[in-house]
Amino acid sequence: MLFVMAGGGTGGHVIPAIAVAREVAKLGHEVVFVGTERGVESRLVPGAGFRLEKIRVGGIKGLGVAQRITSAIRLVTETIGEMSRFREWRPAAVFSMGGYVAGPPVLAALLRGVPLVVMEPNAVPGFTNRQIARWVKRALISFEETRRYFPAGRTEVTGLPVREEFFHLPARQPGEILTVLITGGSQGSRTLNNAARASWRLFREAGFAVRFIHQTGTKMYEELAREFTESGLRGEVKPFIDDMPSAFAQADLIVCRSGAGAVSELAAAGKPSILIPFPFAADDHQLKNAQAFERAGAAMLSVDAEWTGERFFAWVRDLFGDRARLNSMAAAAQKLAHPGAARRAAQILAEEAKLPTEID
Repeated sequence: MLFVMAGGGTGGHVIPAIAVAREVAKLGHEVVFVGTERGVESRLVPGAGFRLEKIRVGGIKGLGVAQRITSAIRLVTETIGEMSRFREWRPAAVFSMGGYVAGPPVLAALLRGVPLVVMEPNAVPGFTNRQIARWVKRALISFEETRRYFPAGRTEVTGLPVREEFFHLPARQPGEILTVLITGGSQGSRTLNNAARASWRLFREAGFAVRFIHQTGTKMYEELAREFTESGLRGEVKPFIDDMPSAFAQADLIVCRSGAGAVSELAAAGKPSILIPFPFAADDHQLKNAQAFERAGAAMLSVDAEWTGERFFAWVRDLFGDRARLNSMAAAAQKLAHPGAARRAAQILAEEAKLPTEID
């Protein structure tokens, strides 16, 4: 049987879908992805060994009138095209990670009566998943509070697929030196970078034992690397960290944004964190994710506009002197982890397609 994977544009949409696709393939089924030429799926999906059927579609939110009209026309035409392909493919079910790229295959599934399973990793669903919520067969979520956006009895807390390495990091007890990992994602964050830089003088003057691992992104790397070397503090500054699980393993505290992938990795690794949500995230979903972690006792939360070097220094200093709180935050984060998310998602797809959920 064939299953269709919908969603693209960013790694946050594509990488979890690939993890689910691999589990579907293990059950003996064929998988085809639907995505665009310009999204990361054009590189990641073929690289993972799966077929990618390309469509031309764009977002609608935040665009001018002419661009919205063009996007709406493409949505209609590509949906008609997907319905035609579905007649040929006869998919057993469609799996969607959401986002505008998922629009045509999701609409085609609904119009064709193909079972639709969505994965919503954020505390508040994105625009596409909110619009189709009443028609989905199953919604796979990461937070209990997300249940209210979908019909009763159709949700399951599976979490977001995360690399297995994060679940198997060795337990770490904070020692005399507190290691802080700072990452604004692969592109870096100007806010996180500038706050860290402004804190270095304060840490040096305070003289307590702290070590930094800082992923800056490429744009600010050279100036930050030079200034960090001049600061005389312990640690390393890198434009990109290839082995993020290894960096997590070394960290006693992680300072980062609060996208779905980031908070899922924090939970899998059981790491205490300070979360600074990206203020321009769609539907402010990063803030909602961070608030969920804060309510659980797994993280401290600062809004972007208030994240300064002074606050960074003060919060790290306080946690340095409160190891019990670091340990309790780590334990709370681990309670939010969901191992086996990709495998469970594949089983649910098979269930909705009325197929076996295990290999004979």
